[in-house]
Amino acid sequence: MTSNLDEKGLRSIVGEYDVFFIDIWGVLHNGLNLFQNSVEVLEKLEKNKKQYVLLTNAPRPNLTVIEYLKKMGLDEKKAQQVYTSGQAALDQLKTMNSKSFFHIGPPRDFDLFKTFENQKVEKIDSCDFLLCTGLFDDHQSELIFYEKLLLDHIEKKMICTNPDLVVDRGEEREFCAGSVAKIFEKLGGEVKYFGKPYPEVYEKAFKNLQGKKVICIGDNLNTDIKGANMQNFDSLLINNGIHKNEISNGIKELTKKYNVNVNYTQTELKW
Repeated sequence: MTSNLDEKGLRSIVGEYDVFFIDIWGVLHNGLNLFQNSVEVLEKLEKNKKQYVLLTNAPRPNLTVIEYLKKMGLDEKKAQQVYTSGQAALDQLKTMNSKSFFHIGPPRDFDLFKTFENQKVEKIDSCDFLLCTGLFDDHQSELIFYEKLLLDHIEKKMICTNPDLVVDRGEEREFCAGSVAKIFEKLGGEVKYFGKPYPEVYEKAFKNLQGKKVICIGDNLNTDIKGANMQNFDSLLINNGIHKNEISNGIKELTKKYNVNVNYTQTELKW
């Protein structure tokens, strides 16, 4: 049974949990502006001595996202709670320092591999593995381009640092690295994912969850909520995010469609 918290607020259940995994994009901001009600939630969690992680499928190191949030107006203490899918991927990428890679993604993601950028090759034919952080700037909406690009390279392994399929930047919907990775899998390629919903990112983001009651808050059923389900954590779905145009059919139909369980819903994260 899913309960809606629009009237009671997060404060009505906060005492039941020790750790809060909170998504960033779609919950804390929309890619353009911070949501002040969500910032207030972080302040209240701190006052109530609750631990939280700002867990995001961003294909960049923690520091890059921390600085981005600070520029948006989030204070240092809150921004320091960030953990990214890119950071989770870095540990493995650093062990592959003798292998060359072809990068699929925009230049803004280059800081993910700046410590081993000499292994980046310009031609896909000459790489040992594929590193997908997103889409090329000049091919942001043409998924067929990636099918043609990858068709003859399915013997190579792909590392995907953002399992999200899409994201909303303001009112504009954009494809993410996960959409490219799904194409590669359909062609027969093998993908190693880092980020939600996969277990590794939770283990890296919070070192000892044993015995703690955890809730995951996010707007994406495929990543935030599915990840919570896979870890046996409770979940809170933010309705006014990725699935805002589907929620009109009712939460029961939506969870059935995505094969997930949702404990709570809220239109936007509010205390």
